[in-house]
Amino acid sequence: MSRIELPPGIALDDPRPIAAESPYTFFMPHPDELAALKPKDGIKAIFRQVDGETKYGAERMWVLIEDIVDGDVIGTLDNEPADMPLMKLGDRVRIPLTHAISTAFHKDNPRPDVPEPREYWERCFVDDCVLQGRSHVDYLYCEEPDMTREGDTYPDSGWRIRGTQEAIDADEANGNKPHYIAIGKVLNVDDRWLHLIDCGPDHHFSWDAENARYVEAF
Repeated sequence: MSRIELPPGIALDDPRPIAAESPYTFFMPHPDELAALKPKDGIKAIFRQVDGETKYGAERMWVLIEDIVDGDVIGTLDNEPADMPLMKLGDRVRIPLTHAISTAFHKDNPRPDVPEPREYWERCFVDDCVLQGRSHVDYLYCEEPDMTREGDTYPDSGWRIRGTQEAIDADEANGNKPHYIAIGKVLNVDDRWLHLIDCGPDHHFSWDAENARYVEAF
């Protein structure tokens, strides 16, 4: 097993469970990127101070690679922590490549040509019951996007995603309102409709429980 050597009071978060739980909003480096890393390149990892209180629960910081040994990066912290008193710029660390959440390549070692993962940051409307896992996606439709505002980083996709009527009624009774959020957050909890995502406006689908599939409603 790879050793994790860090300054006293500092721990490293393993990003793999995060990626497994949120595959449409949390992306790990491609294996070919990790295999191509050399000294002078960098990786980003999630550091956490476990002794004493800090403003942030964890910080994502860069490590400048000096060597790679037995699947571990040996290097130095390449940025100053925002609020992590037990760690500082230049601290030496040894961390597993499996814990890298991003890579940076030196000009002498170009990044390998790897497929870019599709990201799902466009916005959609979704019922709270779906987002919180109290209902599956029971009905969804795509309309002409009309919610994008000047200055928005990500546009409205046009998707409107509903739960079962029973769950929607419970939401209304409890004051739980729909959310305008990234499509990827919806896919993290229910991705059975992923194959429909590029169908465009004026399409409506409902869940056919008997045949376990979505059918076009009209």
